[in-house]
Amino acid sequence: MEKTLFSKIIEGEIPAERLHEDEHCIVIKDINPQAPFHVLVIPKEPIASLSDAKENHAALLGHLMWQCGQMAEQAGLKGYRVVINNGRDAGQTVDHLHLHILAGRSLTWPPG
Repeated sequence: MEKTLFSKIIEGEIPAERLHEDEHCIVIKDINPQAPFHVLVIPKEPIASLSDAKENHAALLGHLMWQCGQMAEQAGLKGYRVVINNGRDAGQTVDHLHLHILAGRSLTWPPG
């Protein structure tokens, strides 16, 4: 399997400002931010999409969500949105599961 952009970042082949790193994930700024605060929480394990996650990934998925809350608290965010795009039709452009945290502007519903 070819390495994804995120795998290359995780392995240090492509530089990125790491806002957080632990044994399960990294957090980086999005290079095409859709809000004043837009970061990505990326698991180190290369799971292509949420649909590809298995039961044995449950603890990792929980950790990723928990990390979103930690990042929001660290940034002092009052309100924020967590987004997972699953598949091309949903806007997923990198085949490596990642969670977007967006904040800093009014986020309308439904998203467009």
